[in-house]
Amino acid sequence: MSGAGVTITIEGRELALSNLDKVLYPEVGFTKAEVINYYTRIAPVMLPHIAGRAMTLKRYPNGVDQKFFFEKNCPSHRPPWVQTAPIYSGQNDKDIDYCLIDETPALAWTANLASLELHPSLSLARDPATPTLVAFDLDPGAPAAFVECCELALILRETLEHLGLKSFAKSSGNKGLQVYAPLNTPTNYDEGTTPFAHAIARLLERQYPAKVVSNMRKDLRKGKIFVDWSQNNAHKTTIAVYSLRATPRPMVSAPITWDEVAKVAETRDPSFGMFDAPTVLARVEEFGDVFAEVATLQQELPEVG
Repeated sequence: MSGAGVTITIEGRELALSNLDKVLYPEVGFTKAEVINYYTRIAPVMLPHIAGRAMTLKRYPNGVDQKFFFEKNCPSHRPPWVQTAPIYSGQNDKDIDYCLIDETPALAWTANLASLELHPSLSLARDPATPTLVAFDLDPGAPAAFVECCELALILRETLEHLGLKSFAKSSGNKGLQVYAPLNTPTNYDEGTTPFAHAIARLLERQYPAKVVSNMRKDLRKGKIFVDWSQNNAHKTTIAVYSLRATPRPMVSAPITWDEVAKVAETRDPSFGMFDAPTVLARVEEFGDVFAEVATLQQELPEVG
């Protein structure tokens, strides 16, 4: 996959690729061809987590050190086989026609657009009012960092276990960590996942006031972990598992096992839980999708007082 442009066939779909030699990660020389190669190879484990979801594209046409833009409306020049889903936006008082990234060719097409990051809804497009999981985004305020996120994630995991919920961790691909508790059962945002996540965040804040903050004010976050419960919202998106990030190196929002989370916390070495694209591909080849249950495990959201 080299040269300025080429037409390829993936799973019977014809796709024109362009500017393959363009460097999108200049610090390490990672090209658009390598971005497309990554997304094509990661597709078998990524697609179960993003298929059927309204997708917001975050595009970096000239690389991670240049201007970017978010794209919610699926580009009109998309191939005819890229499916879309119209979802009403109250803010815009009209439908937004989101891309659905349901197959490997569609994933390769978004990579060719230099959509380095993919941000899906927590709901399926066919039922946008029903989240399939509850998400906790652990965002560190300096000097707190990834290690402190891992320490708190272990506490959060135990808290959720006491409530009967199994949870899974993934790095943000940047400085934070996300914990997902899959539901895949009937619920909603306003009376379900949003107040539940907020209650858990406030509980952790009461238990660990020197380490945790649940208030969204940025001036309160210094040296603490902000437990961002507000991501549980029909109008918000989160970085997709296995998505690249627009970091100097092509880091990935990658699943990490709880043993690895504990190792980061114990050794205070973030490298045990932060992985770039080549490493993630090797991990998937060896271990498969350690995040697989997030797409399938059925759990009831417990009530919290």
